[in-house]
Amino acid sequence: MARIRPFRSRDAGAIVALSLRAWEPVFASLERVLGSEVFLRQHPDWREDQRRVVEEVLAEKGDRVWVAEADGGVVGFVAIELHHPERDMGETSILAVDPDHQGSGVGSALTDYALERLREAGMRVATVETGGDPGHAPARRTYEKAGYVKLPVTRYFKNL
Repeated sequence: MARIRPFRSRDAGAIVALSLRAWEPVFASLERVLGSEVFLRQHPDWREDQRRVVEEVLAEKGDRVWVAEADGGVVGFVAIELHHPERDMGETSILAVDPDHQGSGVGSALTDYALERLREAGMRVATVETGGDPGHAPARRTYEKAGYVKLPVTRYFKNL
């Protein structure tokens, strides 16, 4: 089982690399669902976009980021945000698990850990957002297993 610990700056390279591997099938799914023309307008270089997003999260929220370690390396990470402290609402803002460790409980462990950190911060409601496409199915299962209630939202895209 993975051990969860606070993020350290030297983890950044491993986190970016595992995130890109983890999200590759997600972006492939999005491209299949949206079609290449719409997908490429939104994500002309999804790898660069995701690298930048992850690096920004690590730089801005380092004290609210934790990593999962197993087999001597970083195999996942999670970050939280306290979006609405006045309403006691926090969010799991980003989570990724290396594909070689998906299905082994790392995502669930990170989700539970994030929920506990939100509770410790005084939050009474936790939110998380993920996609409805097939590529996000594992994430939806993890969040539903943790007790999140799904509120379907429909977003439409049309190529012009």
